[in-house]
Amino acid sequence: MYHPPMAHSAADLAAFILAGGKSTRMGSDKAFVELDGQTLLARALDLARSITANVRIVGDPAKFAAFAPVVQDIFPNCGPLGGIQASLRASAAELNLMLAVDMPFVSSDLLRYLIERARNSSATVTVPLCEGGNQPLCAVYRRAFAEAAEDALEQGRYKIDPLFAEDSTQVINEDELRENGFSPKMFRNLNTREELDHARSGRI
Repeated sequence: MYHPPMAHSAADLAAFILAGGKSTRMGSDKAFVELDGQTLLARALDLARSITANVRIVGDPAKFAAFAPVVQDIFPNCGPLGGIQASLRASAAELNLMLAVDMPFVSSDLLRYLIERARNSSATVTVPLCEGGNQPLCAVYRRAFAEAAEDALEQGRYKIDPLFAEDSTQVINEDELRENGFSPKMFRNLNTREELDHARSGRI
């Protein structure tokens, strides 16, 4: 079972909430959908602020500037990879947590665990692997990843997983997560009204 370390300076750490995506299946902007009386955006901001004061939102300033500093995509309409690239270019921190706004079940202990593993590794990316695949939208990136992201975006390649070169990626597999008390269900995101209804009723 993982026990979080004592609080320490996190000057080398920033967190970015990826909130730029739209969800027609939700019928409204996903960031402002409510779960347990709180918007997904507010939940994500509270979570990120529990590990660092250096928190920004990636998305449209017109929507999000009232809630936290905002980073805009340099490569617009390119999906999450565009948001990750813009975040890393805007960041002065070496370690950068990326967290999708629609992952409301992630815990602060899990984020601290990923950050601790990233800090103790030279890997460019520290990413969980569970629920059938990598979880790049709940992962820790070093600033150097921006170069690989830019190369891909300039070539019109928007998938994140192919950029996780074996020699620069630290994968945290499902067995390790379970051994440290983290359920794979934490990584479930909310994409549809049905999934939201299940979350509201406690059936995730």
